[in-house]
Amino acid sequence: MAKTSTTVAPAAAPASYEDALGELDRLVQTMEAGQLPLDRLLESYKRGADLLSFCRTRLDAVEQQVKVLEDGRLKPWVAE
Repeated sequence: MAKTSTTVAPAAAPASYEDALGELDRLVQTMEAGQLPLDRLLESYKRGADLLSFCRTRLDAVEQQVKVLEDGRLKPWVAE
């Protein structure tokens, strides 16, 4: 008998930081509910790790842009 492939196509990259954060929040809530089968739990964990990496990368990029705008120094945020 031939084995059938059960690999799932990788999920698309989020359109924005906010989309990634929203999806990550939903994943965490679903995982914390404890109702997922083991395979889905692992898939959700992997997706969450990808989303977390995406968010960190976006935050690092924004921080670098702020440093450029602030002449190489990251200044503390002051609410006006």
